[in-house]
Amino acid sequence: MSPGPLLLVAAGCLAAGVVVAPRLPRTWLGLTLAAAAALLAAAMIVLAGVADWEWHGQVALGGERPHLRVDGVSAWFLALLGVIGGVGAAYAREYWPDHHHRVSAPRGRRWWSLLLLSLVVVLTASNGLHFLLGWELFTVSAFFLVKLGGERREVRAAGWLYLAASHAGTVCLFAFFATLAARTGSWDLGPMRAVVGEDGAALFWLVLAGFGVKAGLFPLHVWLPSAHANAPSHVSAILSGVAVKMGVYGLVRFSGWLPVPPAAGWVVIGLGAAGALLGIAFALAQDDLKRLLAYSSVENIGIILVGLGGGLLAQAQGDAPWGRLALAGALLHVWNHGLFKGLLFLGAGSVLHATGTREISRLGGLWRTMPWTAGLFAVGAAAVAGLPPLNGFVGEWLVYLGLFDAVAGAGPAVWAAVPAALALATAGALALAAFVKAGTLVFMGAPRSAAAEAAHDGGAWMRVPMLLLAAGCFVIGLAPALVWPLLARAIATWNPSWAQAGVAPAPLGTLGGAQVTLAIVALLAAVGLWRRVRHNGVIRSLTWDCGYARPTARMQYTSASFASIAAGWFTWILQPERMLRRPRGTFPATASRVERVPETVLERVIGPVADMMLGISTAVRRLQHGRLQSYLLYLLAGIAAVGALVVWGGAS
Repeated sequence: MSPGPLLLVAAGCLAAGVVVAPRLPRTWLGLTLAAAAALLAAAMIVLAGVADWEWHGQVALGGERPHLRVDGVSAWFLALLGVIGGVGAAYAREYWPDHHHRVSAPRGRRWWSLLLLSLVVVLTASNGLHFLLGWELFTVSAFFLVKLGGERREVRAAGWLYLAASHAGTVCLFAFFATLAARTGSWDLGPMRAVVGEDGAALFWLVLAGFGVKAGLFPLHVWLPSAHANAPSHVSAILSGVAVKMGVYGLVRFSGWLPVPPAAGWVVIGLGAAGALLGIAFALAQDDLKRLLAYSSVENIGIILVGLGGGLLAQAQGDAPWGRLALAGALLHVWNHGLFKGLLFLGAGSVLHATGTREISRLGGLWRTMPWTAGLFAVGAAAVAGLPPLNGFVGEWLVYLGLFDAVAGAGPAVWAAVPAALALATAGALALAAFVKAGTLVFMGAPRSAAAEAAHDGGAWMRVPMLLLAAGCFVIGLAPALVWPLLARAIATWNPSWAQAGVAPAPLGTLGGAQVTLAIVALLAAVGLWRRVRHNGVIRSLTWDCGYARPTARMQYTSASFASIAAGWFTWILQPERMLRRPRGTFPATASRVERVPETVLERVIGPVADMMLGISTAVRRLQHGRLQSYLLYLLAGIAAVGALVVWGGAS
């Protein structure tokens, strides 16, 4: 069966959803779920081994005939779009309903459909001009989704920052596609190493800059924390689960189609390792739950880029076999991150929906009143921390396997593989600390506010999407060998010399067995512990109360105190701002300590540079005052300066 009709059905459903979204929410949801199912089915047909699908249109659009293509790489991302797009739409029915958001909910449904439709265009377009059109529609749709709660100033600021950063990346992409079209004589895209020639490899740096902004590549991530934190949680889920992956898709797509510089692998591995380590350091220091999850996305993009950089480096060294494992880990982690980060953002949305706050230090004790959310958030936290037997462990394990094989090969790649492995190991330990902090302070202990004490779980429309994503985390974790044939199809598309049809490497089968065994042992231990507790009963008492006769919730660890030691290692980049009021007198009445971690790159680097440029432009604008005499003076001064330069050049 060809995926073409299914893609047509998906596009038709999404286009119809744009029309019916404002007035027919149930019809819109049905159309969106049908489109998601069609996208998933179309992608699976290609990944299952059917030949690539191509379609050439006969009617020109913008002077270019449409050219659509679905191969192993695009199908891998298209399937993820179907999953996250469907569960996010279902979650929004209860999380962002019309009776609470009369204006923004209908508008949000329309932009959601446009976002999914534009992403389908991005993933299937094989024409540079149409790719840019889809990319721009994708950017604008995401901008309006981020601003759905636009009555707050910080939401509007986050939206505009996202739009500005995205268009900075788009400038690089336009330069890339225009230069490529000038070299080849056409906007048509596809495998073109022979056409472009090795001298065109420098175009890769435009690809890295343009797509790196959208991917949240450190330090180009400046838009990501505020956009993810301030958007509605189902929007945060698709931004983190799919939208940032479009940057990864662009890097994978064009590094497979075009020649790349010999240094590309080294640079991508270095940027990925630095992003993984610094991203999780920022996450650990956050008190905002959704901002913590956003910085964790920077870390996971870093992990993906380490794997992609390993593939590029191995390709430059004669298609070394270890690169196949590193690239496999990167592509699998695209899916893994989409599943567990979507789950975590939806879980954070349930917490926000029930309590009205994202501040970790105002939460606590939610496991008693929100057991579904607590349990599912714990699954996502274990997966993002790379703990077995979940999917996050499998993707990172494949990347590690590739790096270890590179070290065993004792070639030049050792100088990249060893530091990258050490950086990923450190980032993994910090990720565990960050999500122990998030899980325990939000769900364990005593409630720190009245809102936390009165919280409750969401209904079925919020729970079922989270259950589906959690099930995906378990399926990939327990049966990675079943996923390998689909993954191998994407790898073979990127590098045909690695097309070792569907046969999983031996360690992957062993890992699957070990994961299943571990899951069974953990389940039996949990059942045994539950039965023992039920038989013996539970004795409740106070924990150590530090000598206080009446301990309160205020005496628990705060977010800052929990992470203070680990965050202290990164003070040089975190640059925390502290305001301390010490206790005074024999019987002090008040004391306080407030700490804020700024967006260092944005506030300490980009912000001052932008202010300087604004000051210069303002000063220059004062010269434009309408007095003709002054303009003539400017002209004479310019002529004199040019003349002096000519005379000086002739004399030298």
